[in-house]
Amino acid sequence: MRIKINWYITTFITIFMWYGCYSQPSAKKNNMDTVKNNPVFSKTDTATVALPEDEWKKVLTPEQYYVARQKGTERPGTSKYEYSKEIGTYYCAACGNGLFKSDTKFESGCGWPSFYEPISKAAIIYTPDNTHGMQRTEVQCGRCKAHLGHVFEDGPPPTGLRYCINGVILDFEKAKDVEKKYKANPPASGGE
Repeated sequence: MRIKINWYITTFITIFMWYGCYSQPSAKKNNMDTVKNNPVFSKTDTATVALPEDEWKKVLTPEQYYVARQKGTERPGTSKYEYSKEIGTYYCAACGNGLFKSDTKFESGCGWPSFYEPISKAAIIYTPDNTHGMQRTEVQCGRCKAHLGHVFEDGPPPTGLRYCINGVILDFEKAKDVEKKYKANPPASGGE
């Protein structure tokens, strides 16, 4: 009897979560390029970003706003980054904050891009999340507090963590693109 009740509870929670994933605003196929229209987006600035919600609505796509500011979830299996094996860095699409290196990404089979370690301790903010009858840990961008996803303790070594991240709030820069920019604009040499 107890096993049957647990099965019903688990099934109900699973259906409820999947319904929540699919009952979100639909994003337009040709969304505006938020990087070009977003005055706070910077891959070098580390200052905290605090915009009013009406400003976030102007600079983010509807799907990005839903995830980042309303703590939504993109549908599982829809992120272009879920199976990506490209080498580079993942940034917050809302503000440009560095979040994860590609060498910490792994295929977890959960339906969203997964990482086992953030780029730095300051990159992520951890917040208790007790919604949907569960106890989870929400992860937010350390610079703009955008909702990114959740972290779970079922990841691979060396951390044993799985950062389950909504791909719509990620921006990616290939390592070769960074190298090209560096070669085109090398840093000034120090005093010789």
